[in-house]
Amino acid sequence: MDDVTLMLRPETPGDAEAVAAVHRAAFPAPEGAEEPVEVGLVDALRSGGHLIDGLTLVAEVDDRVVGHVACSRGVVAGSAAAVGIGPIGVLPDVQGRGVGAALMTTVVRLATESGETLLALLGDPAYYGRFGFVPSTDVGVEAPDPAWGVHFQALPLATDHPRGPFTYPPPFSAL
Repeated sequence: MDDVTLMLRPETPGDAEAVAAVHRAAFPAPEGAEEPVEVGLVDALRSGGHLIDGLTLVAEVDDRVVGHVACSRGVVAGSAAAVGIGPIGVLPDVQGRGVGAALMTTVVRLATESGETLLALLGDPAYYGRFGFVPSTDVGVEAPDPAWGVHFQALPLATDHPRGPFTYPPPFSAL
């Protein structure tokens, strides 16, 4: 980023309010709601113990949290461990400057190093394809909602990755 140092690190309990501020700024609130669903989702994932320590990251510039990616424990075929990525948010004033890409690249690297076998997310194929994500059905993983089509994507990190229906942790069901 232009003459500033971007630092990525694992989320800590003291980051909760700064993370909420990132998601409030990055996502619109639905009509009639006070804040974006992403804020409540991250809070529910955190309070339910679903966030994966060491993979859920914040991005900082000059000690200011400017980005966040949540990684939670999903399952494939009812029991095989996988990582659900999202939400990922970046403050509007630093969007388009590589913060989101740095978060994604780092999550993929750390997940690979820690022995994870599959990452999954819901998002824009044009964006996430550059990190190696493909439509989940291309690698034998079924979306929680078939209507998501090519927007539900997966990145196998092992040749023996799990196959079958993907399930996010319970807070996603409340959306």
